Amino acid sequence: MKTNIILFDDDNWEGLLPLTFTRPICELRVGILTIREKWEKHLDAVGSYITQDFLSEKFPIHIEEDNIIINSTVLPTPKLLKLIKQLAPNEAILDGDELLAARLTREQFDSLIDDTGITELEGIDVSNDTGLIRRVLRPYDLFTYNDVELRNDFAILTKGRQSAPLSDTNTIINPLEIFLEEGASVECAILNATTGPIYVGKDATIMEGSIVRGALAMCEGAVLKLGTKIYGATTIGPYSKVGGEVSNSILTGYSSKGHEGYLGNSVLGEWCNLGADTNTSNLKNNYDEVKLWSYEDQKFAKTGLQFCGLIMGDHSKTGINTMFNTGTVVGVNANIFGSGYPRNYIPSYSWGGASGFKTYLINKSLDTAEKVMARRDVPLTNEDRVILEHIFLDTSKYRIWEKAGK
Repeated sequence: MKTNIILFDDDNWEGLLPLTFTRPICELRVGILTIREKWEKHLDAVGSYITQDFLSEKFPIHIEEDNIIINSTVLPTPKLLKLIKQLAPNEAILDGDELLAARLTREQFDSLIDDTGITELEGIDVSNDTGLIRRVLRPYDLFTYNDVELRNDFAILTKGRQSAPLSDTNTIINPLEIFLEEGASVECAILNATTGPIYVGKDATIMEGSIVRGALAMCEGAVLKLGTKIYGATTIGPYSKVGGEVSNSILTGYSSKGHEGYLGNSVLGEWCNLGADTNTSNLKNNYDEVKLWSYEDQKFAKTGLQFCGLIMGDHSKTGINTMFNTGTVVGVNANIFGSGYPRNYIPSYSWGGASGFKTYLINKSLDTAEKVMARRDVPLTNEDRVILEHIFLDTSKYRIWEKAGK
């Protein structure tokens, strides 16, 4: 019987916006797998969620008599996995005052949900144990940790297994670090895995002329189009399509950057589309530290990074020749087009570009989302509609032109 794990969002959910507008923290992808999938693999478990109220219908909780709860921001490490597997009933793992994991009965869980406290829970503080904790707290942590997480996921997914055969039309360097799942197709490509593993998922395709320098993760059904250039560590999520040049970026899933243009040190949500020759800057001309819009701080905040490109929420799109400045944040369901550089923070449901924005009306945006998803045989459910409508209302405060009556 599989272990029942429940991944819970903490206050850092807000710090990971706009990516977490449409999903719990543990549904973020870093490496090959989402955070939830990592824990399920390592603990032989089935996961569910404690998340924001407006997300809970799509991402419900499942409680058993014996449950392991895990903070959604936490990534598996060997030391932490060992501690979690050794947890006794009524025992918790703490990082100072923050709960990382605990083993709870159904009765204790009811007390936790009712906010009546769990007085008998005993805590193990691991805050002084170096190398034990790695957490995703900001959107840029995803591409920062992508190399180490891709290697870890590659190891657990390929352990004891044999790769599907690789065509001799390809030029291969370090073949032991290249793994193809069933149905993967790679022809006339250059694959160099000396700088990191290359994972090509089920029914994924690398088209002719593509040049890949690992680490690279291609999830199920992903496509590299003709002549694509990839630098690690990059993740192409399920059914995403990529062309042009990409470096150290993550496309969460069902997103497209199908043409020429550069994407670097960036994270795209699901159902995004970058029009032909869309380019992102990931380095300032003066090489200064990049600042990024923070929903938590309600201002641009320091990242500690010299390289940081684009963070884009679900269902957002760009027209051809769109240009993004270093460290740009785009919300959910924004539609960006026109000449010049748009602002570094573009709220959800924005329509326009450098010359100004108006509101992308909810009915029109839902109609487009339904059409886009139908092309991949994925329905826009009532749950999806409720989430997107909630985001539209919740983010109106950021669309400053609405206050001016424009």
